[in-house]
Amino acid sequence: MEIKGLKSWGGQWKRPLIMAGPCSAETSEQLRETSLAIHDLGINIIRAGVWKPRTRPNNFEGIGVNALKWIRDIKDEIDVQFAVEVANPHHVEESLYHGVDILWIGARSTVNPFTVQEIANALKGVDVPVFIKNPINPELSLWIGAIERFHQAGVSKIGAIHRGFSSIQKTRFRNTPQWTIPIELKKTFTEIPLICDPSHIAGDSRMILEISQKATDLDYDGLMIETHRDPASAWSDAKQQITPEKLGQLLESVTFRNPTSKNKEFLSHLEELRDEIDQVDQDLYEMIATRMSIVDKIGFYKRDNNVTVFQKNRWKEISESRESWAKQLGLDVDFMDEIFKRIHENSIRRQREIMNKSFQKAKDAS
Repeated sequence: MEIKGLKSWGGQWKRPLIMAGPCSAETSEQLRETSLAIHDLGINIIRAGVWKPRTRPNNFEGIGVNALKWIRDIKDEIDVQFAVEVANPHHVEESLYHGVDILWIGARSTVNPFTVQEIANALKGVDVPVFIKNPINPELSLWIGAIERFHQAGVSKIGAIHRGFSSIQKTRFRNTPQWTIPIELKKTFTEIPLICDPSHIAGDSRMILEISQKATDLDYDGLMIETHRDPASAWSDAKQQITPEKLGQLLESVTFRNPTSKNKEFLSHLEELRDEIDQVDQDLYEMIATRMSIVDKIGFYKRDNNVTVFQKNRWKEISESRESWAKQLGLDVDFMDEIFKRIHENSIRRQREIMNKSFQKAKDAS
């Protein structure tokens, strides 16, 4: 998909783009001290939570407008930009009035098209970068829809933030990454910068390095990392924040890779290997097409002999044999199981269509 008029603009910042700062602006001293320490690392974009949407009331929900005044004072002192989450038109108005440089739309807002449209309408005629976090639900269309709404409102500088997705299954992540979704978004919108929020994916500061490296390996354009002068005393999300000192150590530990290389020998050999991959992929497609033609023959044979499409004993047999083949070939068993399930589902669908066409034809004849 390509949105007409959506421009590439991420190049105005040095890659990788790093945003860092506290989950919440708590006091003027806390925000200033943390910002100064982050700036000393050479990072010029500070993220700060001003309004904090909480799941339940009576928890700390942010300082609000007073924190925006602290931001303005810090900007007068040091050369930094500030990024703030906005969740309604009032937030937009106050943030712009106090000189906030970058806005981001939180996951709880992205999930609601009505909220997204209200914020987008409030930004008509305003030339400010807007980063859109993925929705809480693992639904790519909601993320795409939010980007489209801001683009249609005239926002020309749009970016995306991957912060993970909620899941009913218990995992080691606070929010499961589901990397295929942001990769698909990046494939859909090649023009916009995509950055990763490893803090919210992890929910645990000990996992931030691992997730940051995975994101950079996947050619993300940058990182947003929650950083606090004293995480243990943070008023929100203490467990997932790190000190400025640890932020510096983390960024030194991450290997930031180039999206390509100027080495002619590398490029030539890479092209040869990709040609091999293309040939193998074509062979795979042809083999699947051959398999499906056999599936259809079986479907007609079952129909003519009044036999059910699905047979549990046969499914058990082939599941076990395919798992054994995967192990013998050194392939990831879960990965191959998922692929084969999809092939089997499509096989069932094709045979059911054969059965249903026969049934409909007999019904029409009667």
